[in-house]
Amino acid sequence: MSNLAANISQNVNGVSMLHGKVSQEIFAHMYPGYLPEELFVSYVTNGVHYPTWCAPEWKPVHARVFGPDFATHHYDKSCFDGIYQVSDAEVWNVKKTLKAKLIEFLRERLQDKSCSNHYSPSELVTILDTLRDDVLTIGFARRFATYKRATLLFRDLDRLDKIVNNPQQPVQFLFAGKAHPADKAGQDLIKQIVDISKDPRFIGKIVFVPGYDITLAKRMVQGVDVWMNNPTRPQEASGTSGEKAAMNGTMHFSVLDGWWVEGYKEGAGWALPIEQAYEDNNFQNELDAATIYQILENDIAPAYYNVDRNTGRSTEWVGYIKNTIAKVACDFTTNRMLTDYINQYYAPQAKAADDMKAKDFAKARELAAWKIRVRREWENVSMISRSQSSTAYDLTLETPYHAEIEIQLGALSPEEVGVEIVFAQLDAHSKLHIVDVQEAKVLESKDGVALYTVDVLPEKTGAYQVGARIFAKHPLLAHRQSFECVKWL
Repeated sequence: MSNLAANISQNVNGVSMLHGKVSQEIFAHMYPGYLPEELFVSYVTNGVHYPTWCAPEWKPVHARVFGPDFATHHYDKSCFDGIYQVSDAEVWNVKKTLKAKLIEFLRERLQDKSCSNHYSPSELVTILDTLRDDVLTIGFARRFATYKRATLLFRDLDRLDKIVNNPQQPVQFLFAGKAHPADKAGQDLIKQIVDISKDPRFIGKIVFVPGYDITLAKRMVQGVDVWMNNPTRPQEASGTSGEKAAMNGTMHFSVLDGWWVEGYKEGAGWALPIEQAYEDNNFQNELDAATIYQILENDIAPAYYNVDRNTGRSTEWVGYIKNTIAKVACDFTTNRMLTDYINQYYAPQAKAADDMKAKDFAKARELAAWKIRVRREWENVSMISRSQSSTAYDLTLETPYHAEIEIQLGALSPEEVGVEIVFAQLDAHSKLHIVDVQEAKVLESKDGVALYTVDVLPEKTGAYQVGARIFAKHPLLAHRQSFECVKWL
């Protein structure tokens, strides 16, 4: 279905910057002759709907300090900086209120026999007695697919025990979500979480909340202190639950995957390292779990519990809340997302469509006829000769790479056939990446033969792979990669 959609669409986009890059790799087989990074596959990062997901307690605060244009949806994202005008006491109290409402909601949900059958009556009593609204609360709620690594937190239960039961800095974890009915592995993850939550060390400190729905999702992203996410990179396309949390002043703690690669700002959440240290997933999971424990113990919990005795709040934590709203949430609204779609795709494509339809589809007919002619002639297009002033062994920063390439054009004109020199390098994973591409100019043309010339001056030292490529070109092509007439010489 993805191949079909790409073939009948003028543009293709991922739903985050990283997803766009991964999608280039996924669709590379459809555009032979081009490296993945050359494809026209781009991205628009997902955003979330502010009126739906922002807590009612925040909305009057935001309306007061974001300015009058915010209500009309015609605003500059810098208006989110208005959160810095709000007093620390007000910010702290809003978050306290939301967490208290969340805990009360959870008590009701856990006692609802129609959706709760995970815990025995005695276990339920213990959980209800243990849940607190003055403890650092971390939420994890989403679809339980295996790549999301929902049980990564449980790699070292002894260390986790010390974290949740720290007498000075206790932590409680709330889990919720569902697995696809046919996803046995996902269902097993839920069972494992429930089993661990019944352990005497963790009961009431780690809780699986049943009956996951949009109401529970809203309460959690609004009420918890930290939203945790730890997928296997780069398998998270975007992820939006963390965006919903951010607009409620809930910090994100995640792998730098999906939207968080773009969203992470120091002082406005926490992130696991972007590079994978091990090829072995088990080793990588062990390292990531240890990193999570370390950040919880040394960064997150100390910041939350750094409470001033006089004010009863943590100035450091309030700073994180404000930074999250001002520096993160502002970039991940549907307002920004739709603006990106309009500017990058909808408006340009609407204009292009009007141009193609004008004068009884004159340009569409022209382009279709051109494609038929080029496809018929393309097998006759070939290189006659190629000369160059330098080799891969003696190219220097002072001496431009000079090449002259003689091309047999068949019945095509030089304006319809492009010739370019491509400089590429191998990365640490033996993948080629484009360093420079220079299109050659036509020096002369006669009797169906054209001489192209190009000069390239490298900007940095290194080992390059140099290749020449010919391609069909026409000003009406939306993307030359979507037209298959291309050859490497």
